[in-house]
Amino acid sequence: MHVALGGTFDPVHDGHLALFERAFELGDVTVGLTSDELAPKTRHVDRYVRPFDERKADLVEELEPLATSYSREFEVRELTEPTGIATEEKFDALIVSPETRDGGERINEIRRERGYDPLEIEVVGHVSAEDGKRISSTRIVRGEIDRHGNVTPERDGRGPKRSSGDESEPTDA
Repeated sequence: MHVALGGTFDPVHDGHLALFERAFELGDVTVGLTSDELAPKTRHVDRYVRPFDERKADLVEELEPLATSYSREFEVRELTEPTGIATEEKFDALIVSPETRDGGERINEIRRERGYDPLEIEVVGHVSAEDGKRISSTRIVRGEIDRHGNVTPERDGRGPKRSSGDESEPTDA
């Protein structure tokens, strides 16, 4: 089985790891990583998102041990549109979170229009932080929690989206 999933993954956190683990349980995995142009368009909150190459390097570092432990193959591809790679015929399943389920249904509509079989949509629930709220990259970037959901009131976040002339290094989880 060939499994697709996508996102910005900045930073990768335990909620993402739950998505990846489910994907590797099912088969070989292709992760669509949002391009620098697409990433800000997929955010609900205006915030700085690290460049594609940095996010990809961190993502590969997280995926390699999982792929090895499940004896699976994986690749990371750039997403330039929200429906991304999952509209390609070769995929069998799509991993989504509860809030991206509708996007998965839209992908299946596109696949049907192209004469492809619909994907099996696997919804993976949110992972909760120690405060009972869900772990999210936005909360991590704000400095509320770390990537594992531990509350971190002493941390400063990355702050708002940086201008192109700001060369300061963001604080990262």
